[in-house]
Amino acid sequence: MNLRTGLWQQQTLKMTMTQELSQAIALLQYSSLELASFLESKALENPLIKLETDNIKSFNPQFDYVKSKRSGSEKDQKAWIEQIGEHVMSLQDFLLSQINYTSLESHEIEVIKILIKHIDENGYLSEDLEEIRKKYPFSPEELEVGLLSIQEEVEPAGIGARDLKECLYLQLLRLEKPNELAETLVREHFELFAEKRWKKISKLTGFDLKDIQSAFDLVLTLNPKPAAIFVSEKSAYIIPEVVIIPNGDEFSISIYDELIPRVSFNESYYKKFTAKQDSEVNRFLKEKQQDYQWIVRSLEQRKETLKNVSMKIVQKQPDFFKKGPSFLKPMTMREVSEELEIHESTVSRAVRDKYIQTPFGTFELRSFFTSTIQTVTNDTASSKQVKDIIKALIEKENKQKPLSDQDLVYLIKEQDGLVISRRTVAKYRDQMSIPSSAKRKRYE
Repeated sequence: MNLRTGLWQQQTLKMTMTQELSQAIALLQYSSLELASFLESKALENPLIKLETDNIKSFNPQFDYVKSKRSGSEKDQKAWIEQIGEHVMSLQDFLLSQINYTSLESHEIEVIKILIKHIDENGYLSEDLEEIRKKYPFSPEELEVGLLSIQEEVEPAGIGARDLKECLYLQLLRLEKPNELAETLVREHFELFAEKRWKKISKLTGFDLKDIQSAFDLVLTLNPKPAAIFVSEKSAYIIPEVVIIPNGDEFSISIYDELIPRVSFNESYYKKFTAKQDSEVNRFLKEKQQDYQWIVRSLEQRKETLKNVSMKIVQKQPDFFKKGPSFLKPMTMREVSEELEIHESTVSRAVRDKYIQTPFGTFELRSFFTSTIQTVTNDTASSKQVKDIIKALIEKENKQKPLSDQDLVYLIKEQDGLVISRRTVAKYRDQMSIPSSAKRKRYE
């Protein structure tokens, strides 16, 4: 073995990821809001980048963007949803307002106030009573009595529970028509009951399966998060980046970029400091000018790529845009990338976290790419079509004798001519949050 050391020259070819290329890739996959944030940060570090925000308009989800582009008569409605006045009472204020101060001693009121402070946004006690006792000068008995008072008297029912089991049980105790069976099942057989292992419960207790089923239906009407209605969060609206406008039998494509500030060159700043004839300043300005030019090119390329990918989707999915989502055909990112002569990863980044507004609603761009399912006639179907078929078959099944995954495989092949495996059915069923046949079975 030759273990000599030395220096040799060797020529190799390799690709390197420059900072500009890395940023261009990141910029392509940004959504409109992410891109606007990126440009704002760039403007802070580059004085030659000037952002113009006069074009930015708030997107109104009740406003028909297509009509506005045609008529141009609609004006921007600033923050329309935020203009709606509302007064939201906090959970703690609501719970405290129910305390009957006249019937309680001062120390009892203090205990209840402290316990209410430890109730989380879902209505559960966030800490054990023992942990609370270590922080405050209350006895275990006082804390137990205070918590019991909250659980029995305060609305909504279930507030102050220490876990899901207790939350559901407290709500059952407050029902106008008590159900002793449901109370017993939740109190004594909660895990088996929740897992729908009802035959085992029936064997242990002697309860009839139909009665257990009815008790389960009742429990499903209860609220596992009784305080969730008090959680105040601003609604998050989906803003489409691409808008499809019907034009007879054809469609035109518009890129919605009115949330992105316009980028322009700060000519006055550049001329002011160039005139000083300082080599360091000139080198700095040259770097920032190149940075500006790169951003402008990248923005144009991003818009062009997004438009080309969207156009290709419309070309390959005409039935979807004319007839509706049920006519979605199988299509892969590789097909689109090959036809556009770009890399598959470029397509993936272009559609990431972006939405398209169509005559049938707003959809995620990524949802148009589905896997291919073979049919008995050598045609193809999309995975979405198969999921819709599975969902329809399960909705129509006999709930006393639900269809197994193998039954679904047979029916899909016989009725629709699609060839899929049992494992594929199970995977699609899980993706749609549909339980197995054993857990769908009803006994009444």
